[in-house]
Amino acid sequence: MCSMDLCPKLEKGMEIINRRWTSFIIYQLLTGPKRFCEIEASLPISGRLLSERLKDLEHDGVVRRDVYPETPVRIEYSLTKKGLALEPVIRGIEEWSEQWVTLEEATDTRT
Repeated sequence: MCSMDLCPKLEKGMEIINRRWTSFIIYQLLTGPKRFCEIEASLPISGRLLSERLKDLEHDGVVRRDVYPETPVRIEYSLTKKGLALEPVIRGIEEWSEQWVTLEEATDTRT
């Protein structure tokens, strides 16, 4: 049974990490700050959707966007303290998947 305080927080936490591509973006940023083009090149995701997800994560306080006034302007994305706190969760899911999810399940396109 969920307590009155935990239920809304758990639901919001699951909502944040369950948005499509969000966990993969967080996974990419676990290794350190990255530019938009680096994240985009590492994922099969459109630039528009990546931009939307990064804005969502920034709004949720998980990702920080740093603008460097260089020529050309350099923008980097990194995890905040809140975002870095997700590392054990993401790594735990990664380990669980390695042990328990088969290749057939991973490639099953039924939803």
